[in-house]
Amino acid sequence: MATDNNKHQNKKLTIPFKTRIAVAVLNTFTDNAQRPDGSINRRLLRLVDFRAPPNPKPVNSVSTSDFVVDPSRDLWFRLFTPHVSGDRIPLVIFFHGGGFAFLSPNAYAYDSVCRRFARKIPAYVVSVNYRLAPEHRYPAQYDDGFDVVKFLEENRGKVLPANADLSRCFFAGDSAGGNIAHNVAIRVCRERCFAAVKLVGMISIQPFFGGEERTEAERSLVGMPLVSPERTDWCWRAMLPEGANRDHEAAKPSVVDISGLDYPDTMVVVAGFDPLKDWQRSYYEWLKLSGKRAKLVEYPNMFHAFYIFPELPEAGQLIQQIKDFVEDRVVSNSA
Repeated sequence: MATDNNKHQNKKLTIPFKTRIAVAVLNTFTDNAQRPDGSINRRLLRLVDFRAPPNPKPVNSVSTSDFVVDPSRDLWFRLFTPHVSGDRIPLVIFFHGGGFAFLSPNAYAYDSVCRRFARKIPAYVVSVNYRLAPEHRYPAQYDDGFDVVKFLEENRGKVLPANADLSRCFFAGDSAGGNIAHNVAIRVCRERCFAAVKLVGMISIQPFFGGEERTEAERSLVGMPLVSPERTDWCWRAMLPEGANRDHEAAKPSVVDISGLDYPDTMVVVAGFDPLKDWQRSYYEWLKLSGKRAKLVEYPNMFHAFYIFPELPEAGQLIQQIKDFVEDRVVSNSA
């Protein structure tokens, strides 16, 4: 198991008071919404699930609109349009985090994050509303992600502006969204049924992976914001097929052989106070062992999902590094 020997385990995580309050509220409501029988009290969650409506009027040069893919399963996406000049603007297909069980593209935090992506990169951003566990288990989330990619391939002229360049397509996701982005990418590479969509990069922000063994980080990083073994175990039980354990391929990428796939160059983001960091490092090393190009970006003093808190300087730094990664991949694929 990959590890950095947890160099920061004797250091104290320091975050601003505003961020601590937000984290405490999230922890309290998500913990209390998770029932012992494996269901979720979604009525309770709605008390703190602040949502942003689509806005066709540009705000800070970005407008938003929602598109329905399949109303029978509430499959839709939010399109973030940057009002910038240029005839070949990249497309980022984004999958939000939330342990496969929480949140949505119109959650205020993710609406804000995707707005920043669209403005700063700049890029068209498609944020996917996939079905949530435990009401919908594996592979529902991956099916929904793949079907949105197919929808964009088949309906690009109807939903995307003319200067949206599908040959410069990136997948991105944080936490559970990073897991979904990875697994949808594998399916896209295997299917080989896309003419317009060309996947040129993967932005994997603290992806949610795991396994039956406990890593050093999971054992030593106790009391961290948002993530603990108890919380992640609950999420895996809610999402994985009945009877499966955390060594299932949905949780543990290394059980799948991708050496023969045209898997995209990947940027893996890891934080020093994230109990999942050893699994994320393992993912990065597995990509390299599989013959894929991967870049590790480390924030040693940060915690899981730090980048959704705009008051943190590191949140802005990460978006700049994502912008640099996108620009590098675009240049490389234009050569």
